Amino acid sequence: MNRRQLEKLGVPEYVIREAIIGVGTAAASGDLRGAALKAHVQNILNDPAAHLGDPHFAAMAQVLAEGVDLPDAPSEPIRYQTWGDQIDDGAHAQMRESCTLPSARMAALMPDAHVGYGLPIGGVLGLENAIVPYAVGVDIACRMKISILDMPVESMESKFDDYRRALEKGTQFGVGAKYDHKQNHDVMDQDWTITRITRENKDKAHKQLGTSGSGNHFVEFGLFTLTEPAADLDLPVGQYVALLSHSGSRGTGASVCSTYSSIAQSRLPQKYKHFGRLAWLDMDSEAGQEYFAAMNLMGDYAAANHDIIHKNVTKFLGAKILTGVENHHNFAWKEMHDGKELIVHRKGATPAGPGVLGVIPGSMADPAFVVRGKGKAESLNSASHGAGRKMSRTKALEQFNFKSIAKDLKAKGITILSAGADEVPYVYKDIHSVMSQQQDLVDIVARFDPKIVKMCGDGSKAED
Repeated sequence: MNRRQLEKLGVPEYVIREAIIGVGTAAASGDLRGAALKAHVQNILNDPAAHLGDPHFAAMAQVLAEGVDLPDAPSEPIRYQTWGDQIDDGAHAQMRESCTLPSARMAALMPDAHVGYGLPIGGVLGLENAIVPYAVGVDIACRMKISILDMPVESMESKFDDYRRALEKGTQFGVGAKYDHKQNHDVMDQDWTITRITRENKDKAHKQLGTSGSGNHFVEFGLFTLTEPAADLDLPVGQYVALLSHSGSRGTGASVCSTYSSIAQSRLPQKYKHFGRLAWLDMDSEAGQEYFAAMNLMGDYAAANHDIIHKNVTKFLGAKILTGVENHHNFAWKEMHDGKELIVHRKGATPAGPGVLGVIPGSMADPAFVVRGKGKAESLNSASHGAGRKMSRTKALEQFNFKSIAKDLKAKGITILSAGADEVPYVYKDIHSVMSQQQDLVDIVARFDPKIVKMCGDGSKAED
């Protein structure tokens, strides 16, 4: 059994040396081999104190039992600042637990926050030399992209059928959605062998390139309003047709998260088992480096996904892209804060460094905003990633009838081509209130009002 196999079993980095010695002596004596040896190592990990007299693994058990070289939890959890006043107790409870991680150094909670898995959605967490796969999320590099088009504003009504067909043909929605004829993009020429998971999922990723997924993912046309000059957009003041999309790294991103979160959880020492989905990987470990590399590849893949969607949709419409803005909101970045390099996790939070442009959406009936970051240190240069849910999907499906709500929205000038009742406007917080609660984090540059919306209509769920 080699180092890599031991790591797969969940043997922590700090006790690998003792584990390798134990494997060697056990193999030499002929006492343990193969499956029996693996089971024995697993038993030691689960209860090291019971194996202090083990003839081969006593040293490993002793180190595990004493917790040698384990980071100690801070005497007091780090504090986090909260923006917004409509955040449920569950999200705060998740945030407080996240702040007790041994490597936690800085944290913040955005005004759209609600309960997620591990770190709450809307949570920002800066860790030192550690990364938490579930604090990035299942949909790695979930992303917003807006493109400003050269089409006349009135064409959204006069050429409605052209717009509808462009959305219907330009992408696909739903869990497992894929193309029979693979889309072409340079991202597929990158090194997908950096991890086993990315290598094994490359073909699936290629087939899903240009698809939009499920849940709260969407592609929509709307009215883009720029009221003040913005040199970084290179657009005159006025109103434009724009295309806005929200999706991420699809099934491959989910596989990366699931695999490396499982590895992280298997390596949690007994004293930290309660962290569960907040399990971390050390950045200098092999698994930590693999996950970080795979996460960054998923970031490139998500960006390519949007690129294909926008090219396809605008091609079917017969439009040209003038300019645009895009950003991730489920990702971890290496950043300097208070003189330290931190791994800043933004789980459903938008990067908002000084002058950084981003997109913050509302709902299918409410506006989205292009924003410029102010670089607020206490928020770790972050802002909300949207309005934020105020109602669970289950409750929404019980309470709302999609057809009747779509009819109401139609009367207000918004056409919903497809969606689920769990994504109706009433399940979200008021985006205007959310924006007013983060005026110290971002400036509003422009407004986007949805007019023709397409989402997954089969009831599939996706993490925010």
